[in-house]
Amino acid sequence: MASLITSVAYCIIAPDLANAQTLSGQLTILEKDGVRTPDLANAVIWIDPVAGTALAPRANSQIAMEGKQFVPHVAVVTVGSSISYPNHDPFRHNVFSKSGPMEFDLGLYGRNDAKPFQFERAGVYPIFCNIHARMVAYVIAVASPWTARPGADGRFELPVIPPGNYTLRVWHERGGVLTRPLTLPIATATPLQLHLDARTYQFAQHTNKFGGTYTTTGSERY
Repeated sequence: MASLITSVAYCIIAPDLANAQTLSGQLTILEKDGVRTPDLANAVIWIDPVAGTALAPRANSQIAMEGKQFVPHVAVVTVGSSISYPNHDPFRHNVFSKSGPMEFDLGLYGRNDAKPFQFERAGVYPIFCNIHARMVAYVIAVASPWTARPGADGRFELPVIPPGNYTLRVWHERGGVLTRPLTLPIATATPLQLHLDARTYQFAQHTNKFGGTYTTTGSERY
């Protein structure tokens, strides 16, 4: 496995922690009639400062390939961080992303090898394998230290946020992105109620790294 050197970079800020606020809330995904939401925990909630750069330390992490799946399915990193993709399967994979803020292609490699990519731009990165059409993951690169993943019940908490003007963002692969302005502190302690709409979501098979359709159907080639 390729070795990684963890890099840490800090932004010097002077937050007003004496008046910092913890935000809690509830995320709901609107579904088609009769459909329940099984994957609320795959959502990501974060807030971006309107002015300034309040970045969390960079921290390297990984998304493994196991049983023709990416594990975890969703990962959140601070801009400038790297993610390594170790292959734990007894056959080769080719990790790539063509529709995010930056494109990358890690090429074909086999078991017990790993290759990293550094996310230098904020945004949502769909991650695929050029060999196995059903393999999908998402990396959310954020320019903020304030992120949350809701529980299976949709509840979340964003702690220790100084007063100021922010942009609140919510993402889910079936519900898209919700963006709204947020000014802190909020006078009321009422939990935030956030809603994404997945009622018009339709699955569409992604293309391979060349922009074409996958050439195999049924069982996939190794």
